[in-house]
Amino acid sequence: MNAPEQASELGISQQNVKRVSYTTVLTLAYQSLGVVYGDISTSPLYVYKTAFSGKLSLHENDEEIFGVLSFIFWTMTLIALFKYIFIVMSANDNGEGGTFALYSLLCRHARLSILPNQQDVDEKLSSYARDRSADSQQSLALKSFLEKHPIFRTSLLIFVLLGTCMAIVLSAVSGVKLKIPELHESTEGWVSLGGVVLSITGVEAMFTDMGHFSPLSIRVAFTVLVYPSLILAYMGEAAFLSKHHEDIQRSFYKAIPEPVFWPVFIVATLAAVVGSQAVISATFSIVSQSSALNCFPRVKIIHTSSKIYGQIYIPEVNWMLMFLCLAVTIGLRDTNMIGHAYGLAVTTVMFVTTCLMGLIIIIVWKRRIINAISFVVICGSVELLYISSSICKVPEGGWIPLTLSLIFMAVMYIWNYGTMKKHQFDIENKVSINRIISLGPSLGMVRVPGIGLVYTNLVTGIPAIFGHFVTNLLAFHQVLVFVCVKSVQVPHVSEHERFLMSRVGPKEYGMFRCIVRYGYKDLQQENYNFDDSLVTGILQFVETEDGDCSRPAAISSGQIGNQRIQAFSTRDLSSLGLYHETSTQSQCDVGGTSSDINQSEAPPLKGETLRILKAEESGVAHILGHSYAKAKKSSPILKKLAIDVVYAFLNKNCRDPDDVLNVPHTSLLEVGMVYYV
Repeated sequence: MNAPEQASELGISQQNVKRVSYTTVLTLAYQSLGVVYGDISTSPLYVYKTAFSGKLSLHENDEEIFGVLSFIFWTMTLIALFKYIFIVMSANDNGEGGTFALYSLLCRHARLSILPNQQDVDEKLSSYARDRSADSQQSLALKSFLEKHPIFRTSLLIFVLLGTCMAIVLSAVSGVKLKIPELHESTEGWVSLGGVVLSITGVEAMFTDMGHFSPLSIRVAFTVLVYPSLILAYMGEAAFLSKHHEDIQRSFYKAIPEPVFWPVFIVATLAAVVGSQAVISATFSIVSQSSALNCFPRVKIIHTSSKIYGQIYIPEVNWMLMFLCLAVTIGLRDTNMIGHAYGLAVTTVMFVTTCLMGLIIIIVWKRRIINAISFVVICGSVELLYISSSICKVPEGGWIPLTLSLIFMAVMYIWNYGTMKKHQFDIENKVSINRIISLGPSLGMVRVPGIGLVYTNLVTGIPAIFGHFVTNLLAFHQVLVFVCVKSVQVPHVSEHERFLMSRVGPKEYGMFRCIVRYGYKDLQQENYNFDDSLVTGILQFVETEDGDCSRPAAISSGQIGNQRIQAFSTRDLSSLGLYHETSTQSQCDVGGTSSDINQSEAPPLKGETLRILKAEESGVAHILGHSYAKAKKSSPILKKLAIDVVYAFLNKNCRDPDDVLNVPHTSLLEVGMVYYV
């Protein structure tokens, strides 16, 4: 396994990984015990009590106890160990797990992209990791079917959103379940299933939390410690119950030997209190991925670790989960109904993952369709059995996750729909480059000193916002850069692959395009100064525009004089990793190797380079379009409700683009536009 593959498997940023050691794996495995397994490891506290609530006292039969133990053993072995640890975690997206990570894999391999501004050059990213081997006939047929039928692509997106929303709802209900473990489930056959499913409640969170640690560390922790410990705990509790039927309500604590009772009691109590951290962390990961893929409103994402990409915290989501948790508790006041709600949410998310894995086996792994069918039938039949028992309890609390999930799903789908419509408006109303060129180098305005950064979602063409400038303003900056900050369908984009530079129009017009690419797990507020990085990229592009990548591009303080006291060497290029995009869409890596360049040997600067440096001294302005989407008058009522009410409300109350981009307010200029979609 090479270094990039090791970094991906461990979920650690490639910039910080020099050597992967066993110590790193074991450390992450140890750290994962508290967060990832906080939910599933507390299940022995209440599984038997739930399964036999109101039943064991009537039918004191050891066969029933060991029958439930058998159900627990095979469910944990088949679902938790076989499905998730051995199979599903192998489908991680460069170390990231969860519903959207699986969907991202499918989008890359079957062109199901929900991101509107993707380019062929994005597939050259090192983290894109597509299997270039020939597709099987069955894989090609399935890809062709999905590409030709948009309704099935939309249905797949809705199905993914359903699983995502169920996982979010799971966070709110899970906190209540673990804090109030008195779950009395009221029936005969289905009650045992309701108790058994609680034994695997944390496995989906385990998969989603993979990015917080690593696939390998989670596998090690689960197979070596968690799985055998849980099986032994259930076996010991069953053995105790076979001799003490009357202690069903406190079987876990009653089975503990007296000398170690209080230490175990304290640990179990603390674990129950913080156990919901697993699904809360999973929700942070899900929302982060959804937001980057235009399926959730913009939120503040805080990365809590400089080494592990996936360790994040989202304040808005944390508050939302708190209010949901309180609402469910105060509204129901019945732990029995809370348990019913939890079971339906758990089983639904698992079934969504199973179905997505069936597609991945065919499309991504390029296996025979019989392999996918076997996987879906084996795992899906067990999950459908649990779902059927949970559906019977919809009137008794199962309606809660359904209602909340439908609300979240509507919000996410409308946000995605509105965003896509705005992008479609941008494409349909972009300004012709020939029209801009016909205005001459001055663009029909006075070109004043300075650099103007015009932000747009377009990767080609001139945005309508600039046409608005041209027709209404008398002056604009000497250097004009169209900046497209976009997410790509990979978790992370390394810094040396971040920028794509190209020129717009003839050289004398002073117009450039910079495409800034981020993965759906990357933090968009960079540690380095974005303005300096972008200008540096433009300078490197200008110096290497002749296509000779071997020519060192260097700017020394002696050449610049007082204009800029900063050395410009190939070391800068290596750290920033800038690319050169020619008019024929070819890329030239101008990174080079790290080396010191003598100022006397530096090549002479181009006149355009000096003009750009002077323009930077005059200041950099950030121009953002503050657009408002409105439905056309001829639109159906449902579309008007979605765009004019729901999307408008979300757009008004979410984080502004300048906050996400970390644009300094002193140099910010917002231009209002109305998009009729």
